[in-house]
Amino acid sequence: MRIGIDLGGTKIAAVALDDAGGERARLRVDTPRDYAGTLAALAGVVAALDGGEAGGATRAGVGLSLPGVVDPAAGTVRAANLPWLNGRPLAGDLAARLGRPVRLANDANCFALSEAVDGAAAGAAVVFGVVLGTGVGGGLVVDGRILNGANALAGEWGHTPLPWRREEDGAPEPCGCGRAGCVETLLSGGGLARLHARRTGEALPGPEIAARAVAGDAAARATLDHFADALARALAVLIDIVDPDAIVVGGGLSGLPGLYDAVPARWGRYALAAEPRTRLRPARHGAESGMRGAAWLWPR
Repeated sequence: MRIGIDLGGTKIAAVALDDAGGERARLRVDTPRDYAGTLAALAGVVAALDGGEAGGATRAGVGLSLPGVVDPAAGTVRAANLPWLNGRPLAGDLAARLGRPVRLANDANCFALSEAVDGAAAGAAVVFGVVLGTGVGGGLVVDGRILNGANALAGEWGHTPLPWRREEDGAPEPCGCGRAGCVETLLSGGGLARLHARRTGEALPGPEIAARAVAGDAAARATLDHFADALARALAVLIDIVDPDAIVVGGGLSGLPGLYDAVPARWGRYALAAEPRTRLRPARHGAESGMRGAAWLWPR
């Protein structure tokens, strides 16, 4: 058995999986607001899943998914919404408390791993996971294992420049990373809202834009069409560099209507391959991919 934990800013969600990926037990608790409390809560979750709830003491492998930049070699993290973890040896401290090794990974990497192992891209050799939500993130999995990179930054395509900019994209917007014009500034939830506001003068959130497009609103449909083209441009660069077998999309914008037809129909205009064979798929496990991917940090 293996245990996967998704450590978020407000909640800790955990699952115990058997070797076939079947769920044995799950647990959810609130995230404490300090380091010692977080360690205690994580240890308590593992104890609960490792014992009676999961069907007997198993001393399962423990994987941990969390937002921010994770250095798996040092076992440290830098997480904006969990600032009490910054620079702390979280993996080592939790391992010492549990008396067993702990593996740590960024939540976007865990998302990609979950979908590569037994999700929408199961069986694919090279999988890129795309997260479109409040921010834009990504993760890269090769042969069932996360590719971290020398700087633990592999997959951070949200903070690369939006390629082939056009006038309709608007002027490059400032990004949270300190630069301007990043992919995230247009392909995030806020970016979609700003795009629609520039086009129509209406201030609407992403879900309302999507609902209006489904209802036949021409302006909303035009906004989503432009969004799909921008996403196709951004993904075409990934296809040229990484050439993945599959790209899996998760996050709050992953359900935008028409996305999985419109983007592949366009990305051949920008990629070196005129008709890329890369498959674009919605995530199978969705919001559960973080904890499931953390569990798969201990492979079969």
